Amino acid sequence: MIKITTSKIRLLAAIASLAMLGAVISTLHAEDAPAPAPTPIAFTNAPVAAQNAFLLAAVTNGDPTPTNIAPVAIAGHNAWMMVSSLLVLMMTLPGLALFYGGLVRSKNVLSILAMCFGITSMVSIIWWAVGYSLVFGANFASPFLGGTENFFFKGVTSDPNTSYAYWVSQNIFAIFQLTFAIITPALIFGATAERLKFSALMAFVFCWMFIVYFPLAHMVWGSTGFMNGVWNAAAKIPAIDFAGGTVVHMSSGWSALILCLILGRRVEQSHAPHNLVMTFIGTALLWVGWYGFNAGSAVAADGVAANAFLTTTLATAVGAFTWPAVEWIFRGKPTVLGFCSGAVAGLVVITPACGFVNSTGAVIIGVLAGVIPYLACTILKHIFKYDDTLDTFGIHGVGGTVGALITGVLVDPSVNANLGGAPAVANGLAKAITDHSLVVAQAKAAGLTIVLAVVGTVVIAFVVKLLIGLRPSVEAEHQGLDITDHGEEAYNN
Repeated sequence: MIKITTSKIRLLAAIASLAMLGAVISTLHAEDAPAPAPTPIAFTNAPVAAQNAFLLAAVTNGDPTPTNIAPVAIAGHNAWMMVSSLLVLMMTLPGLALFYGGLVRSKNVLSILAMCFGITSMVSIIWWAVGYSLVFGANFASPFLGGTENFFFKGVTSDPNTSYAYWVSQNIFAIFQLTFAIITPALIFGATAERLKFSALMAFVFCWMFIVYFPLAHMVWGSTGFMNGVWNAAAKIPAIDFAGGTVVHMSSGWSALILCLILGRRVEQSHAPHNLVMTFIGTALLWVGWYGFNAGSAVAADGVAANAFLTTTLATAVGAFTWPAVEWIFRGKPTVLGFCSGAVAGLVVITPACGFVNSTGAVIIGVLAGVIPYLACTILKHIFKYDDTLDTFGIHGVGGTVGALITGVLVDPSVNANLGGAPAVANGLAKAITDHSLVVAQAKAAGLTIVLAVVGTVVIAFVVKLLIGLRPSVEAEHQGLDITDHGEEAYNN
């Protein structure tokens, strides 16, 4: 028999009293403790009301979280994103390859094709290995880079990544974003065409993706991005960029300017396009592909995508009309190259705005796209005498900057409900739109983009120049890069 002393009885009584007191307090304050998040259930196991709400969210590209049904990829949205991915890939291969290829001399056309193919292949490998994760990951909890959780596409399955899309497979979303990562550096080398070694080009792109593109893309589109005004409640610069005015066009355009200045002028200054028919075909492919670029950036087949499709069409058509009209006034003739340049300029300037402006805004943007980049490609280029071979800076650098700024002026919240969502309210974007002061945030985002592109390009260019050199010899430049870099000729007759 166990002998229980008075002190032990008192100790046991005290412990029991404390336990009872804790239980009472716990009961009284249970409502203050956060309830654990419920585990999502399968659609077939959900109540009918939840199923109906889930289906409505799927149709409208809404948030299914309140239904507690596990998100799944929906066929319609997935199909649109697969088509969009194909369209954007077509913009580089063969769109940009033909557009740029027709503008250079015949002895350098294969160098353009090799550039587009080489960048497509290398960037795809980098994107799979680390790029996607650095842009769209989150475990760094950083406003400047994503994380490591998706290195080598770990976890990138056919299930949605709900940080970016409720109804689209993450593997499709990753490939769609890959096509943006491919075309962006490829745009740069229109400014350096006919005088940059292929080896230097590939080394430059490899470094540029890490130093410029990945950080910038995360800042603008990443869930924790520094400038992601639509989706990051903690964004320090609540700016908006629907499809890449800063990420794609400004970054490539300003990098192109710096790189062509570092390279210097071409040995031969005669640069008449060798095949404008090829350039026209490339332009047409770019225009068609751009619907994937812009409307696809809604990441769903919804009303926002429809608006982007509309505004892209109007701005491009107006730009393609305005540029040759200005040419006709100042030079006496509207040229086919003017139509092509105006169309591309319209596409560039509408890119950051396409999901945020209405049809009238798109027409205004088209007029600006036909006038301002034209002046940059003629007057500005003549004044400062930089050798931007195919006017990459004039169209993408200047046009992208105009687009980023004018988006802050013409933004129409009625065409995109996300502009008034909870993150936009928290970070001040919604208020900036109401106060008509969004252009300030747009200017900050544009300024940061320019600084990153310029500084990054300077550093990379001089490192590559020191290690392997940038330009071919004078003799090689005279002979043409097709022979000296690739040992081939485009035409044998």
